[in-house]
Amino acid sequence: MPLPTLPFDVVVEILSRLPVKILMQLQCVCKSWKSLISDPKFAKKHLRHASQSLVLTVGELDFVVIANPLSSVFTEATTTTIQVDYPVKDKDDSAAIVGSCHGILCLSFCSQPMKVVVVCYPHTLVQGPVSNCRNLVKVHTLGTTSWRTIQDFPPNTLILNESGKFLRGAINWLAYRQRHSSCWVIMSLDLEKEFHREIPQPDYGGINVLSLNIGVLRDCLCIFSNADTFSDVWLMKEYGNKDSWTKLFRLPHTRNLGSWPLVYALYVSNDDQVLFDIEREELVVYNSRDGTFKDPGIQIIDKWMESEVYHESLISPCF
Repeated sequence: MPLPTLPFDVVVEILSRLPVKILMQLQCVCKSWKSLISDPKFAKKHLRHASQSLVLTVGELDFVVIANPLSSVFTEATTTTIQVDYPVKDKDDSAAIVGSCHGILCLSFCSQPMKVVVVCYPHTLVQGPVSNCRNLVKVHTLGTTSWRTIQDFPPNTLILNESGKFLRGAINWLAYRQRHSSCWVIMSLDLEKEFHREIPQPDYGGINVLSLNIGVLRDCLCIFSNADTFSDVWLMKEYGNKDSWTKLFRLPHTRNLGSWPLVYALYVSNDDQVLFDIEREELVVYNSRDGTFKDPGIQIIDKWMESEVYHESLISPCF
């Protein structure tokens, strides 16, 4: 009697939940599996189920990855780390994490820039006040050999010197604008249509906001509004819709963070525990339901670090 076979759509669901390393081995099982696993549509489906991990840069050149699924940070499970090799390793070069998108981790090195969208300012204007600032936006498409200049951002708008956050086909930056009064704005650049717009911010309720940071949580744009003694985390549930801003929770500061707090929420678990990066110096887990803190047990051997969450992925950068 022949062995029973599973419907192909059931096989696809099972395979889409397996780790990348196993899928690479399973490509050798048969031609149909090889064709499926190498299909870009399957890669996108796999990404939705892929496990998440935490990658850290410690100091200037040491990259460390939390080998366990990120969910283990919120449990009592032992968290192990592994050292990661990367293609450019020069003792005279400093490294940084630019960001992570669709399972691809982008790194930059001070002597080898790798960005594909650049916002730059003419040198003679950068020396003056923000009111005289004009910026240029240049795009480099992979496979070409030149940069293209596209529509400038509005004058008097200074993009902060941080990497943009990719979401919904657009890169989002926090910027500073000076007209009749100074204010913070979020600028969004649509990569397909190559036009920019300003993303509306939430109503902070009269709170004296010292600084803002932006990020991506639960596949939504988020804002971290930092005050003297706490930081509020806001989520934009419908991209571009001001009325969809929702305050997730308030993080009380456990120490004095100065006049420019740097607080980032890296990940929110299903039970509302949040992994925070505080001042690029420490990681803490905050339980927003009962207001308690705990140490995730990740040893930082240097006083400075950068952190990013990434997914296992079959998606190729297609260089």
